[in-house]
Amino acid sequence: MRTFSRVTGGVLAVTLIAQLTACGTILYPERRGQIDGKVDIAVVGMDAIGILFFVIPGLIAFGIDFATGAIYLPGGQQASLAPEKLQDAIGADGSIDHARLKAILHRELGQDLPLDDPRLIQHSGSAEQLAAYGLRTEA
Repeated sequence: MRTFSRVTGGVLAVTLIAQLTACGTILYPERRGQIDGKVDIAVVGMDAIGILFFVIPGLIAFGIDFATGAIYLPGGQQASLAPEKLQDAIGADGSIDHARLKAILHRELGQDLPLDDPRLIQHSGSAEQLAAYGLRTEA
């Protein structure tokens, strides 16, 4: 009888640990508060394992993860910047000075963006496009 209670206690402990780690809210607390996005397959898989073996705790884990938003992958962040603040990065011929642009973005957004990355796609513009945003060349 003593062996049976130890095995039962061990199975119960493993079950609780497995269920607690299967909850995305515990694993990814920084994701709380998201409303939507792409679903994280790893969290869904762990919650599904919870449903497979322990129906009620698995359903609770799914419900909590959806309610808190922890089941979603972290979304991309967006930042906007007023066009007037970019005026200093435009040269006399309408070209962009990457060093000045990088400094402006770092000052305003607090992020160092890799403007010299070879994967960066750059599009050429015209003075008319700059004027549409209220910017003008120095020329």
